[in-house]
Amino acid sequence: MQAKESNQTANVLTAYDIFLFKQGRHYDIYEKLGSHITQRRGRPGVQFAVWAPQARHVSVVGNFNHWDPRSHSLSPRSDGSGIWEGFIPDIGKGEVYKYFVLSPDGRRLFKGDPYALMWETPPQTASIVWDLAYDWGDDAWMSQRSLHNRYDQPCSVYEVHLGSWQRPGDGRTFLNYREMAHALVPYVRDMGFTHVEFMPVMEHPYFPSWGYQVTGYFAPSSRFGTPQDFMYLVDQLHRAGIGVILDWVPSHFPTDAHGLADFDGTHLYNHADPRQGFHPDWKTYIFNFGRNEVNNFLISNALFWLKYYHIDGLRVDAVASMLYLDYSREDGQWIPNKYGGNENLEAIQFLKTFNKTVYEKFPDTFTVAEESTAWPGISKPVHEGGLGFGQKWMMGWMHDILNYMKRDPIHRRYHHGELTFSMVYAFSENFMLPFSHDEVVHGKASMIYKMPGTEQEKFSQLRLLYGYMFTHPGTKLLFMGQEFGQTNEWDFQSEIRWDLLQYEPHRSLQNWVRHLNFFYRSQRALHYRQFSHEGFQWAIGDDHNNSILSYFRFSDRPEDTLLVICNFTPVKHPVYEIQVPFGGTWIQQLNSDHVDFGGRMEVGHQSVKAKRLYKQYRPFSIRIAIPSFGVLIFKPDASDIQVPDPGRENHWLFHSVLNAVALAGLNQ
Repeated sequence: MQAKESNQTANVLTAYDIFLFKQGRHYDIYEKLGSHITQRRGRPGVQFAVWAPQARHVSVVGNFNHWDPRSHSLSPRSDGSGIWEGFIPDIGKGEVYKYFVLSPDGRRLFKGDPYALMWETPPQTASIVWDLAYDWGDDAWMSQRSLHNRYDQPCSVYEVHLGSWQRPGDGRTFLNYREMAHALVPYVRDMGFTHVEFMPVMEHPYFPSWGYQVTGYFAPSSRFGTPQDFMYLVDQLHRAGIGVILDWVPSHFPTDAHGLADFDGTHLYNHADPRQGFHPDWKTYIFNFGRNEVNNFLISNALFWLKYYHIDGLRVDAVASMLYLDYSREDGQWIPNKYGGNENLEAIQFLKTFNKTVYEKFPDTFTVAEESTAWPGISKPVHEGGLGFGQKWMMGWMHDILNYMKRDPIHRRYHHGELTFSMVYAFSENFMLPFSHDEVVHGKASMIYKMPGTEQEKFSQLRLLYGYMFTHPGTKLLFMGQEFGQTNEWDFQSEIRWDLLQYEPHRSLQNWVRHLNFFYRSQRALHYRQFSHEGFQWAIGDDHNNSILSYFRFSDRPEDTLLVICNFTPVKHPVYEIQVPFGGTWIQQLNSDHVDFGGRMEVGHQSVKAKRLYKQYRPFSIRIAIPSFGVLIFKPDASDIQVPDPGRENHWLFHSVLNAVALAGLNQ
């Protein structure tokens, strides 16, 4: 009897629910608002609840009542919450519905359910009654997830747009989620990526928005299947040992009539003043972060994906647009905060609460900020004064290195600071190095065509760029198609250019990225201290005349040390001397000019013996041959390593860190 009563009342709002909702702290509110299959007095049906505080009347319409607003009215609660609720018997899973809302000024609005678990496939716009029952098989992953997502573990992300990664050849527009699982999972596993990041999967009416204009925040897009189908995709990725990150968009929402805009006839989810509530670039509405119920909607949504879809991380889109009241606005087009500044104090508090809550509820997941300014403490914990994100995209590094690589190699010596400046601030945040979809659209050219020179030189330089990226401190992100040198810009209406893999240069580049991924994962020096200055040290950072960088990556063990040499010109160097911390034999680990990667087999020395220098620090040196546009990686032979005394070594490490900061500043 108790179990039956619990089933009948599980989705009914209580006074405590309302209290938490008004406070903005009901993080399971999606279990009470929206549509829920249940029963009342033994009769099956659906419980509906929707927040529409200024509405004069709300009812549920659908095929079951011929879309008649008079048939199934909801009742407003008497507690001032603005919530309308009601039970409709004899309907269930798969029922299509909308809310009819009579606005304060008498307009008749037909709205999708903000908390709907599924929506019709666009261009249809109704919500669908659904459930989230699924038999997960990823227990092994979930029980060990904290180990995969730790800061000292490798994180190499493959960014994917579901609608254009691969297309079916049978006349259909898209692969469904299950078909995607069968194609994507083995590919990502073979390529060695640790995580997949999906561009927004939440339901969106306008496909050319790439998913960034969301209407169905609690529903994966039905273009590709049901919620259970998307769960299957996540499940299969997890079973293959691959983490899943979702793009999440709390910064703005579209103006579509069936969505959140003007929901109860008023600016319920956004500010009424367009200087605060309308985004001039995207022609979308900005969430009102000063309203508790709006914050509750968003934070509960983030937790919903982590809980019900087993998502491992959330990449938060357009954080800079949330932080600044004057973002993309001229004088007079924005309203200062109460202190007269341009900081959006309400959005800042929202982001802090969001991150704090995510890490409290799901400590084995992580958040990533797409933030392009110098706002301090993006990835610093909230209790230490930061915003609380786990990682931040390193947009400055990305812009600098792409600007540098576009230059004629003969001119690169004059722009050496674009290479070295990142080390001034590399450890001020927990950075992810992104080459995302944004870098290969809107006339920016594909990655391969950003490189100057002949075709062979383009591929050599792209291998060089990726080698530099994978050995630079920080986690990594590549957008689909970049791993094999797609020649055209990304087109969301077509699949990526898999046909290019019939050509050897593209296959060889793909092989290089595969080797970089597995090398990054296998080498403790590349990830153990990837967010700490203790994990990096210049060997030679000021050789601007030759446009050569060389640096060390460290773990906590001398035998893990890696020496990386990058040559950004077509000039070969038969003999190049580099001072190193350890004596013994140094063994070549990777050479981007190897024939397996599309090079010319200029492998240089497979191993080299260090020469004793008897200097105060950097007590040994090696001489190596450096290929044109090449990346070389060496590692000391653990059986032959000669470590100087700890006092001298520590002095050398400290001295080199100071030099790194000074060097980067001088090269600007």
